[in-house]
Amino acid sequence: MDTGTHIAMGFGLAGLAYLDPAVSAQPELAGAVLLGTIIGSQAPDLDTVLKFRGNATYIRNHRGRSHSIPAILIWAGLISGGIYAFFPGISYLHLLLWTLLAVVVHVSIDLFNSYGTQAIRPFSKRWISFNVINIFDPFIMGIHLIGFLFWAAGLHPGHVFSVVYAVMVTYIIQRMFAYRKLVQLVKEDLGEEGHYILLPTIRWTRWGVVAETDTASYVGELHGKTVIWHDTFYKKDENEVIEKAKMDTKVQAFLSFTRYPHVYTKKREFGHEVRWIDLRYRTKTHYAFIAIVHLDEQLNIIDSYTGWEYREHKIDSKVIVPELVLEKS
Repeated sequence: MDTGTHIAMGFGLAGLAYLDPAVSAQPELAGAVLLGTIIGSQAPDLDTVLKFRGNATYIRNHRGRSHSIPAILIWAGLISGGIYAFFPGISYLHLLLWTLLAVVVHVSIDLFNSYGTQAIRPFSKRWISFNVINIFDPFIMGIHLIGFLFWAAGLHPGHVFSVVYAVMVTYIIQRMFAYRKLVQLVKEDLGEEGHYILLPTIRWTRWGVVAETDTASYVGELHGKTVIWHDTFYKKDENEVIEKAKMDTKVQAFLSFTRYPHVYTKKREFGHEVRWIDLRYRTKTHYAFIAIVHLDEQLNIIDSYTGWEYREHKIDSKVIVPELVLEKS
C-alpha cells in the first residue's frame, strides 16, 4: 500500500490497542504503543533507501527481505526495544505484541495489491500478490478517516477500530470473490486456455487484464463487465542477442521481479537494442516498467537501464546512444 495508508493504519492500530486493558489503563503504555504501531506500520518500507543505489538494486530487493518472516520479527524487536528504552516502566510484552501486529499488518496488506511481496522468505523467494486492491484504495483510507472522526468525537477508539477492521477484512474478502468471478468472465471473452490475471485500479469497476496462452500474451482492460483488448504479443524464440542482453545485471533484476515480460529486439546503427516490458504496467501510450540494453556488433553491452518511466518521450534518453556520443566528441 501507499505510505499514507500505512500511516493511517498505524494510528488505527493504536486506537484498536485500547481494547487491551493494560493499554487503556496506562497512558505511558498507550503512548509507547502509538509510537510502536506507527513506526512498525512503516518499517518494512525502509528498504526504499535502496533507490540511492540505483533502480536495479531497488527492484531486486524492495518488498523482499524487508517483508520476510525473519524481518517481521527483527523489526518488531528493534522498534519495541528502542521505544522501551524511553518508557522503562511499561509492560514490554504488550508493547512488543502491538508493534509486531503493526508490522504483520503492513506485510499482509501489501500481499493484496499487484506488486506483492516475498513474504514467505526464507522458505521461498516467490513473489506473492493477490491483485485485489490498488496501491491506494479509497475505501480503505476512507474508513480509517471516518474512524478518526469518531475517535475525535469521543467514542472508544478500540470499539471504533474493531468495526473499521472488521469492515476492511470483509471488503477484501468481497474483492477476492469478485476477482475470481471476473477472471472467469475475461477467460470466456477471450476463449482460450491460459493464465489470467486482473490488475486493480483506483476505480473499483476497472481492472487491467493480462492473459497468457501457449502462443501469445494479451493485454486489455475490464470496464464493469466489458472486456477491451488492446495489445497482442506473440511469443518468439530467444536468440543470441537476447541471451547476451540477459547477462546484464539490471536486466536480471528486472526479470527477477516481473512475471509477465515481453522482449523486443531492434537493429541499430551501433549494433542492437533489446527492450523488455512488463505487461502489467500499461499506460495510455506505452508500458512504463522497462529494461533496455544496447549492444555493439560484437554483442558487448554498451549501456542499460531498468526502471519505471511514465513519460514515453523520455525512454530513449535512459541509455547511451553511441553515435550521439561520437557526434558530441
